[in-house]
Amino acid sequence: MKAFIRAVDRFCAKHPRFGIHNFMLYIIIGNAIVYLVSRMDSSGLFSAYLALYPAAILRGEVWRLVTFIFVPDAGNIIYLALFMYFYYFIGRTLEQVWGKGKFFIYYLFGMFLTVVCSFALHFAGYETLIIGARYINLSMFFAFATFFPEQRVLLFFFIPIKIKWLAVADAVFFIVEMVVNGFPLLLFPIAAVINYFLFCAQDLLAYIPRSSAAQRAAVIDFEKAKARREQQTQQQSYDPYERKCAVCGRTADEHPELEFRYCSQCAGYHCFCQDHINSHIHFTEE
Repeated sequence: MKAFIRAVDRFCAKHPRFGIHNFMLYIIIGNAIVYLVSRMDSSGLFSAYLALYPAAILRGEVWRLVTFIFVPDAGNIIYLALFMYFYYFIGRTLEQVWGKGKFFIYYLFGMFLTVVCSFALHFAGYETLIIGARYINLSMFFAFATFFPEQRVLLFFFIPIKIKWLAVADAVFFIVEMVVNGFPLLLFPIAAVINYFLFCAQDLLAYIPRSSAAQRAAVIDFEKAKARREQQTQQQSYDPYERKCAVCGRTADEHPELEFRYCSQCAGYHCFCQDHINSHIHFTEE
């Protein structure tokens, strides 16, 4: 899991142009267009032609691999507007935290897992028709709550509630959906949760309180690592740069416009640039 995220971070650092800026906005616009066209479609089949259906894809309807994310999961225009605004707000915030590349990969990987589950069930003899990216969008809320658990929002526009409690309600919803739908449909919310854990497990573990002994050991290890670094500096056996990001490899000499800081939660003495100080996988002792 750490290796996966580290590879994603390095890829995004090496390819800063990768991804689609404001990607969630395009998802919302696509949902709005599909909703309007569906309301004008007297046959009621327009959305079905966009849904994820493995049997149809194998017949050549490959557009379904992408278009299913544009099918709205709400029939009422008021609920649709609320959901779309909420999804856009969450997606835009995650893009600011992760960067457009990492958020784009998060969404693509969620799509990939959904498609894999769909085809696995198809070849196992189960026919599934997936309409919309419902669970992918809902799993984004878990990621948002991981970064901003104490932020308050107005539920129903007048009830203040912390994000972490809404995340608990979201988790309960996932469990109820899995119980009600049963096998094989329960695999799709599971795939969305797996996608969340792949990208956020390390940040989630940071909320688990450590014992006093573990905290003291971490401080001691950090101090020892700092002392070793200072000793290396005195012996002039250090690298020809002062600070280097452990994720993207950029140095303070090459990029003087960047801010570099050291992470106290990592085991050892690791430096990160301003783009990765809050979004890296913490180093631990092997």
